[in-house]
Amino acid sequence: MYGCGPDEAALFRMLAPRLGVRPTITDTPLSAGNVALAHGNRCISVGHKTRVDHTTLRTLSHAGVRYMSTRSVGFDHIDVGYAASIGVCVENVAYSPDSVADYTLMLMLMAVRHARSVLTRADRHDYRLDKVRGRELRDLTVGVVGTGRIGAAVVDRLSGFGCRVLAHDAHPSTAAEHVSLEELLRGSDIVTLHTPLNAGTHHLLDRRRIGQLRRGAIVVNTGRGPLVDTDALLDALESAELGGAALDVVEGEEGIFYADCRDRPLAGTALDRLQRLPNVIVSPHTAYYTDHALRDTVENSIANCLRFESRSHD
Repeated sequence: MYGCGPDEAALFRMLAPRLGVRPTITDTPLSAGNVALAHGNRCISVGHKTRVDHTTLRTLSHAGVRYMSTRSVGFDHIDVGYAASIGVCVENVAYSPDSVADYTLMLMLMAVRHARSVLTRADRHDYRLDKVRGRELRDLTVGVVGTGRIGAAVVDRLSGFGCRVLAHDAHPSTAAEHVSLEELLRGSDIVTLHTPLNAGTHHLLDRRRIGQLRRGAIVVNTGRGPLVDTDALLDALESAELGGAALDVVEGEEGIFYADCRDRPLAGTALDRLQRLPNVIVSPHTAYYTDHALRDTVENSIANCLRFESRSHD
């Protein structure tokens, strides 16, 4: 079990023996230099923060590792096709979609009610109401891009607010009004992203598509940072073409999110520019991080390894 934080490690130590597994746990992320820790194990588990390069995959294969469970829904940190070509099967885990769906709704509400500005002013004992009048979701149209388990859970929650919901997905799976991506962008006051990151969705919101958004629209991203062209987003925010953004994921977050950067120079970076804007909310890739979802992730990562072993012995 590579790259385990203290909370994950505690859960692995508690759950693994119940499932008949004796885990080897390290807080060090997987790399070609520490593959030896997996010696004698056909299965390993890695976190979503670790980019697994081809060299590491080859070293794993030579060491006899045949299965990798990533403790995430997304695969964008692993070349799954290359892994398969050298005999390493890679699978993701399922965890409660409610964690990310709840967080997404919270970000939407914070954005339309200018929560960052309200709280910042209150911290300075400025309790005036000017410039903080918000909008109600029932008066808005929300576009949901990607209606897998998380996107569908977001659609389900939005139904309780009485707003119009547009959806876009290559494989429609909800009762929402499904439209083309262009129609969704032009017709939505809020656009929220829940599609996997791959070659086809990298910069899904590029400069052209951001230009199609309604003036004053809000972008919410709890999926993956590179779904959005950050430079184009910044230009649209700084020119007031967009009304705001609520981002739990950002391009280039690797090595920054989950670290204490208080003494680290970030001035002038895209992240710094985003956080200086009063109508932008940034959180450090924490939407998934609940006690329920974390337990699901750890338990399902172990279960995946056990299923692989049982299939291999059939």
